Amino acid sequence: MRKIKVMVVDDSAVVRQVMQMMLLAEPDIDYLGAASDPVFAIDKMAHQWPDVIVLDVEMPRMDGITFLRKLMREHPTPVVICSSLTVKGAQTTLQALEAGAVEVITKPQSGLRDFLQESSRELLGAIRAAAQSNMQAMRPRPASTAAAVPARLTADVILRGTQGTAMAETTDRIVAIGTSTGGTQALEAVLPALPRVCPGIVIVQHMPEKFTASFAQRLDSLCQIEVREAQHNDRLLPGRALIAPGGRHMVLKRSGAQYHVEVVDGPMVNRHRPSVDVLFRSVAKYAGKNATGIIMTGMGDDGARGLKEMREAGAFTVAQDEASCVVFGMPKEAIRFGAVERVVPLDGVPALIVAAHGTGR
Repeated sequence: MRKIKVMVVDDSAVVRQVMQMMLLAEPDIDYLGAASDPVFAIDKMAHQWPDVIVLDVEMPRMDGITFLRKLMREHPTPVVICSSLTVKGAQTTLQALEAGAVEVITKPQSGLRDFLQESSRELLGAIRAAAQSNMQAMRPRPASTAAAVPARLTADVILRGTQGTAMAETTDRIVAIGTSTGGTQALEAVLPALPRVCPGIVIVQHMPEKFTASFAQRLDSLCQIEVREAQHNDRLLPGRALIAPGGRHMVLKRSGAQYHVEVVDGPMVNRHRPSVDVLFRSVAKYAGKNATGIIMTGMGDDGARGLKEMREAGAFTVAQDEASCVVFGMPKEAIRFGAVERVVPLDGVPALIVAAHGTGR
């Protein structure tokens, strides 16, 4: 099996040392070395180009955002951002993701050695996903990360299954979207293409805390529809999209003829919080055939089981096609699981959402 060639670009000697130890221990990774800033990295990459770059944001001589933009312009390469994030710095990191990063791993400003050792599974998973990414489908817009935990839980820990739930049809239609790696780029292609008159939309995008509010604000500025980070008991209305906040699950509920969302705490499901499976299960339970479920680009299988439950409840279910995905993992698993009725390219998704407003199909 061909090894993944990885280079680390970070001005922290501790980060470079710990990552070297971690990457050298992996049989499927070829560690090419590290550079303390992008200028040194460019010199090293002239001799051997990496498959994946692990990149810090704040560095001397050339910052990570400038370097990332240069890469995507001249030689598109999968990049995993590994940066110290604060509330103040979240917007800066979103700028880096807008420039074309595939994944983002958050690291604290202190205790780096322990953090990197404890988070090795998350970082290695991000590197392997980045190596499989489709850079032709990657637009220079934001991406996200997914946290990993030892236990892999299902949506049962948040919401009981849908078996036996009776659904009455209403005139309101719901569209539920689940996505991960490359999903912010995909959402920036889909949501601005929607007219003001469209179904209410609920979205899970795997993304860390403190990112989703900024991301929702950015989308809102680009769209005719209203886009915002969901808050507990928000109404789901036509022309409104609610994005699950990072670090919390979002479930759809119904009161009479009205839909609203609940934002809830709970353990990670499929190693994610928010989880697509949790949202999709709630949509299956409370919206049934009044819903359309769409699973888009992302690593792993979160959402496959929930989308199957939606289909069994009468919802129309869609997957993004492989050619337009940055990572085909989530749609591929949903298709394999028998959850998908139709596979469409990314540019075909807005028309399906608009059609759902009238027919659900």
